[in-house]
Amino acid sequence: MQTRIPCVQMRGGTSKGAYFLAADLPADPALRDRVLLAVMGSPDARQIDGIGGADPLTSKVAILGPASRPDADIDYLFAQVVVNEARVDTGQNCGNILAGVGPYAIETGMVKAEHGVTRVAIHMVNTGQIAVASVPTPNGVVQYDGDQAIDGVPGTAAPIPIEFRDTAGSTCGALLPTGNVSDIIDGVQVTCIDNGMPMVLLRAADLGRTGRESRADLDADAQLKQRIEAIRLKAGPMMNLGDVAQRTVPKMCLVSEPAQGGAINTRCFIPHRCHASIGVLAAVSVATAVALPGSVCQGVGQMPSGSNPCLDIEHPTGHLSVELTLQGEGSQVSVASAALIRTARWLFDGRVHIPSRIWPGPGQ
Repeated sequence: MQTRIPCVQMRGGTSKGAYFLAADLPADPALRDRVLLAVMGSPDARQIDGIGGADPLTSKVAILGPASRPDADIDYLFAQVVVNEARVDTGQNCGNILAGVGPYAIETGMVKAEHGVTRVAIHMVNTGQIAVASVPTPNGVVQYDGDQAIDGVPGTAAPIPIEFRDTAGSTCGALLPTGNVSDIIDGVQVTCIDNGMPMVLLRAADLGRTGRESRADLDADAQLKQRIEAIRLKAGPMMNLGDVAQRTVPKMCLVSEPAQGGAINTRCFIPHRCHASIGVLAAVSVATAVALPGSVCQGVGQMPSGSNPCLDIEHPTGHLSVELTLQGEGSQVSVASAALIRTARWLFDGRVHIPSRIWPGPGQ
């Protein structure tokens, strides 16, 4: 016999993951992590004995429960299940999987649908911030079909605007956790920033690269990845993250001049494999760095004018647009909020089976 757990598989943005109700999983975090490893089939490069897709972008989990704070409608805990290690990381958010949380909450009756658009205030438990997703619900039913295209996903779907609030320093305690807009690590100028996702930004040219290399070429560049990891390990303590050898943050990002009319070009590592595109909150952190005078983005990025600029962040498969609300001017500029548009689709619902040797079931 195996333990059967209700599970929904959804695409959220450019990621895909398993969505669970917290009540259907073990309350003990260590046991819960073992269950999630079994769900995805980790550790195994192919994840052949689970439902994971053998890629960090398809080995993700959303755990939903009743809101634990009055300004939210639902709690959302994100878990990154590492593909080839027996490790689950809950030390970060995921803005792509977040895109599916609103539809899931409505579909499962956790949030009552409105006629037209249903706004869902989501407490991102990993870091304690609030995101508000505006889910299209004509006639009180979640709409998935639409004309919104996002790079990295074929076809189109219904748009889900997401507004992020109070994300500055969500993991590291400060927007600029080192106290500087730029630092030197191993002789390389970097910007350490956290506006929803802890990031270390480096100019590609400073590492002898163009920043326009393909994902496959960067993944095969062992010398570059070794140098980036050495910088990441030193940046971790500087960013109040401690020893990050076994963590998936901070993410590393090469920046370069835009090639397609955007604000800046990026190649992100998550943290040891090159991202097929760019994470939602990673894009927010990068866009914020473009707006900050003195960051490594100065000289390579193109900052639009106005107090509500929309920045197109270029990545290997297209671009992701981030709208910032700015306060102040010049060296005193700060980011009040960020918003972007994602899409999501309910793919499958049923039960995922867990070997009883890992978890005999509730009450066991």
